[in-house]
Amino acid sequence: MKLVTRSQLGWPASAAPSQSSTKGVKVHYEGTAVSTKLLTDHDACLDEWKNIRRSHLANTAENYSDVAYNFAACPHGYLLEGRGLRRRTGANGNQALNRAHFAILGLVGSSGLTEPTDAMLSAIRDGIDLLRKNGAGAEIKGHRDGYATSCPGGPLYAWVKKGAPRPDTAPTNPPKENPVMPLSKDDVSAIWKTDGILAAPSTAAKGNTHWTADSYLRDIHARVRASQTELAAVNVTVRTLVEALASRDDAVDVEALIARIRAAIEGVTVRLETES
Repeated sequence: MKLVTRSQLGWPASAAPSQSSTKGVKVHYEGTAVSTKLLTDHDACLDEWKNIRRSHLANTAENYSDVAYNFAACPHGYLLEGRGLRRRTGANGNQALNRAHFAILGLVGSSGLTEPTDAMLSAIRDGIDLLRKNGAGAEIKGHRDGYATSCPGGPLYAWVKKGAPRPDTAPTNPPKENPVMPLSKDDVSAIWKTDGILAAPSTAAKGNTHWTADSYLRDIHARVRASQTELAAVNVTVRTLVEALASRDDAVDVEALIARIRAAIEGVTVRLETES
């Protein structure tokens, strides 16, 4: 859990009424336009949260004692402390509803940024679990449950109706990486004929029946016309490729091998002299 506390936000202790338990948690959204800048700038998320508190404290009609929500969640997966634990919310619509559930706000709105990221959903789930450890019951509802509002918006409410599941952070059965094995002449031939990998080996190399991967690497190096800095970069690339072509026991996977060569040379800027 990535928690941003009130003290880190520069806020004093909450003046909201204490409350030790509820039936559960209600999920909210802002209900107004939210800038997509929040997706790329975490400081913008913190500013958004501070502005929400500022507007609530300035709302004389509602007479909020603090920002209305117990917590908020941002697109980067941070749980932002509001009223915090064991404090009655002011967000659910009326005092009976506020006593029944704590409240967590997802920093999404009715336009602009409307879709919660997986990181935001995980942070909301972090907040739900934290509140459950501190007096919240098992219920997870949307603000619209029991109050006439569209909050928390379509995407968040659909997630709530599914039980607010924590998003998967990794595949259940991730694919196993193919181990590296030596190249045969046919394997190397397949590689040099593939468009976009590297310039073709020299004529002499093409006619060499004993041509090997190591020969291929030396041939690349021999055809480089670059500065000493570039040559140093090529040497690093060659060493990387040699290490990547270490021995293995199973059948060669040419496509995987090509992908490895792509990855090994990516980012190295050299000029290979193409033969006519």
